[in-house]
Amino acid sequence: MDIKKTVITAAGENQRTLPLQTLVDGNGQTKSALAIIVEESLQAGIEEICVVISAGDQNAYRAAAGPHGRRLKFVEQPRPLGYGHAVWCAREFIGSSPFLLLVGDHLYLSRSAKRCAQQLVETAAAEDCAVSAVQATHESKLPYYGAVGGRLAGARKGLYVVSDVMEKPTPTEAEQKLIVPGLRAGYYLCFFGMHVLTPRVMELLEEDVAATGKKGRVQLSAALARLVEHERYLACELDGRRFDVGVPYGLLTAQLALALNGKDRDEVLAGLVELLALSNK
Repeated sequence: MDIKKTVITAAGENQRTLPLQTLVDGNGQTKSALAIIVEESLQAGIEEICVVISAGDQNAYRAAAGPHGRRLKFVEQPRPLGYGHAVWCAREFIGSSPFLLLVGDHLYLSRSAKRCAQQLVETAAAEDCAVSAVQATHESKLPYYGAVGGRLAGARKGLYVVSDVMEKPTPTEAEQKLIVPGLRAGYYLCFFGMHVLTPRVMELLEEDVAATGKKGRVQLSAALARLVEHERYLACELDGRRFDVGVPYGLLTAQLALALNGKDRDEVLAGLVELLALSNK
């Protein structure tokens, strides 16, 4: 599997402005969230990048990408018909190729020399199948994420054969269908906001778009739940963490994580200690 294309979804009604937010990365450089996500892709060996946007957002996104703006392609999602529909809008860009899928409101921090996207792309290439990145997540966060159930894939730690996929399950639903051996009680494998998918996913999304027409919402999780019936599909825990900038204080948390993992760590820590001291007076 040769993965050279990325799709970044950024057309959600509550997501449009999030990739345009600016942060300071670990090297002390001010960048937009979009530029950081694009660099995540490029360092994974990606050559072509398509951003799915709402109508009229192209100029703002190209500017936010900075020096990477010229290499981006854009596809508009004409109506807000769901995450799966947004992915489907990039079908002509994808063609018959496997692709890396990222969301525009997540940032990633690797704990290893390889960035998270590179870890995922290399895993998918080695296993020659679709792989979704997942993170063990407490049940209190289930309303924010899709989740998977499955079993360990052989002897490799952190790699699972997916058997079930659910979109934002309740704790009761997760307990009934998404238990994964080895996870702590109350924790489930939730999506990381990063997938390597095969063209078959576009075919499944096509079916859902045709079935729902112009009124229903199309979810990626529903297509992934059917993918297990057609081909091998894995989930992989990466050596890193996701930061959802769309949740309350999410942008702040992502910025702190980047800063504490960067060259100005000591200065940032000193500032935090000072703030804590002042807040306790």
